[in-house]
Amino acid sequence: MDRRAIAISGIVQGVGFRPFVHGLASRLQLGGFIRNVDGGIRIEVEGDSQTLDRFVSALTESAPPLARIEAMHWSPRPVAGDRSFRIETSATDLDAPIFIPPDVATCDDCLAELLHPGDRRYRYPFLNCSHCGPRLTIIVGSPYDREKTSMASFAICETCRAEYENPLDRRFHAQPIACPKCGPQAQWLDASGHPAPAMVDPIRAAVSALNDGRIVAIKGLGGYHLAGLARLPETVAELRRRKHRDEKPFAVMVRDLNAGRWLCEISADEEALLQTPRRPIVLLRRRPTRAIAEAVAPGSPWLGLMLPYTPLHHLLMQDLGGQTLVMTSGNRSDEPIAHDDREAVERLSGIADAFLVHDRPIHLRCDDSVTRIVAGVELPIRRARGEAPRPIRLPIACDRPMLALGGQFKATFALGRGPHAFLSHHIGDLDQCSALRSYEESIVHYQRLFGVHPEVLVHDLHPDYSSTGYAERIAGDRPRIVVQHHHAHIAACLAENGVRGPVIGLAFDGTGYGSDGTIWGGEFLVADLMEFRRAAHFRPVALPGGDRAIYEPWRVAASYLIDAGKDPSILGDDLAPAAIKAVARMVERRWNTPMTSSAGRLFDAVSAIAGVRRRVSHEGQAAVELEWRAAESDESESYPFGVGPGEAPETSWILDFRPTIHAIVEDVRLGIKVGRIARRFHCMLIDAILEICVRLREETGIGSVAISGGVFLNAILSAGAIARLESAGFRVYRHRLVPPNDGGLALGQLAIAAARLRNEGG
Repeated sequence: MDRRAIAISGIVQGVGFRPFVHGLASRLQLGGFIRNVDGGIRIEVEGDSQTLDRFVSALTESAPPLARIEAMHWSPRPVAGDRSFRIETSATDLDAPIFIPPDVATCDDCLAELLHPGDRRYRYPFLNCSHCGPRLTIIVGSPYDREKTSMASFAICETCRAEYENPLDRRFHAQPIACPKCGPQAQWLDASGHPAPAMVDPIRAAVSALNDGRIVAIKGLGGYHLAGLARLPETVAELRRRKHRDEKPFAVMVRDLNAGRWLCEISADEEALLQTPRRPIVLLRRRPTRAIAEAVAPGSPWLGLMLPYTPLHHLLMQDLGGQTLVMTSGNRSDEPIAHDDREAVERLSGIADAFLVHDRPIHLRCDDSVTRIVAGVELPIRRARGEAPRPIRLPIACDRPMLALGGQFKATFALGRGPHAFLSHHIGDLDQCSALRSYEESIVHYQRLFGVHPEVLVHDLHPDYSSTGYAERIAGDRPRIVVQHHHAHIAACLAENGVRGPVIGLAFDGTGYGSDGTIWGGEFLVADLMEFRRAAHFRPVALPGGDRAIYEPWRVAASYLIDAGKDPSILGDDLAPAAIKAVARMVERRWNTPMTSSAGRLFDAVSAIAGVRRRVSHEGQAAVELEWRAAESDESESYPFGVGPGEAPETSWILDFRPTIHAIVEDVRLGIKVGRIARRFHCMLIDAILEICVRLREETGIGSVAISGGVFLNAILSAGAIARLESAGFRVYRHRLVPPNDGGLALGQLAIAAARLRNEGG
């Protein structure tokens, strides 16, 4: 007889790992115990050595599907004479890393129970098991035990207790276990938050209200949704009016894949993505149909679609008879999603006609994840529910615990401990006070949850970012590491691909504070995790009115036209001549016109010149709609561009788009279709990317390219650039785990800080 102590770290709590190990040991007739510790799982097991070898192998080969083992090692122990295997009370080890599981969609077994009239949990909206249900959003502390979740106030009934303690049951040690007798309950509230009589069925009341065209606030896993029937134009228009969301597309929820196929074209990769336990919103190509109102996603060839991921959602969608629901975040425009019940009634008053709520507290708000497939690979747009806070392994471990604070927009933060980065859920834009408050509260919660006490702070170079200000306020005597915005983008791409560089890094976005104090955004960096050189960039132009130009792309267009020697008055009759003249004077006198090399602003300018968008209601709208129009054409012809020598000592090349602007103006004059103009522009930019990368490869010998920045959410640009670069012999690194936009900045900041500290000896 032998005895072994086995330590396992990773996502092994809250995913059915202890029941799995108990069942495995019992089948092999091994004795010992298993317990949760802050770092993962501790097992001691004894039996003959051959059977112990089988046991150890099965731990990795047959682990539950939601488990992710980061590390496992074992050592011999004296035989203790255990004849049976048991689950012991959780222990605490504050020196060990902690892994918290994300929220998980309802599994097939629970769904079968939910819809079976003979089951005791029939139509119970909060059933779950070891393989599904709430995780991150209900956890108050670690290790992951019921008393450290928001389920602690619900006393388990005798029947649930028997399931919880039965090693053969699917709910063995399932911490959120619940049933109609002992668990959370749904409730129906009117627009003022007053509860309906007890005999009212909340779900059927919600279905009735939705069928009547009313807007219902629905409490989910990580917060509230605002829902309405997608087929009713009046409902969708009213939701837009009340939420102050004029044009930005809404996401929809469908009952199942078959319903989704009526609305969208769904590839095999997209089908698999929709059905993962994460259940993200997936951006899909729309079919021409009148099944949903045009105002759900006005003008867009794409639709954000998701499947039900909680029992409550499944019941709603079943009772609605397969109708499609608009499901948008429960907030006013640009605010964080509402998650506290009292707060929800206050904040959503005037938007929602009624509330479908429940009494299971949401401890941490968490919005839906959004993603898409580009060139056969997942490209995240927003990393949140179902994905956060899954750890990402860093190429260089953090020698000291760190906190990376991300940027200003699409904010996330990241904790670094050893080889792991714990990237937060998406929080939002920090220029909103409520978002900044949520950001600061979430940082405190994550530090407590993961047992990370940062000794080093990492933040963006921009002095006016709220994240920078927060770092300054809390730093005390802790060192701060400052990271340039676009270097962080490239480092995030390197980190998730497990490489250190050097690479040619393409960082294309709307705005980032450059090392020279100007606004960067169309950058070719020669970079690794330690440092970077701005090897090439877009020719800078003036940005009339600064940030105002982001919402008035015609201003950027006027600047590009003036730079190219063209009269900005050609922008059209919908703009006042006096306004165009005022902007021209601003550019001429360099008054309130910061210089920018931004790729995002170039897209804005072309969109305005081509007549796609001259004013926008949300950031990035002009560029996105230019991509939509480009998708209308299969044009392969490209516009001309120029390449000139760099002006700074470290810069080799500058991309000059004055020839491009000349050609676009001529095509507009000739009445060329907008779709062809948009496609030619995309083809030009792909050609320009290849041209600069080839020149930099000849100069440096570097044959690897990393692409990052929000502009690369553009599927035409990303797929085209990847294909051309790979055909030219480049190794291309791209994002698969974190968004290329500013939602991935914190990961890049962390990777750079870890490399710099390692290089400096900590």
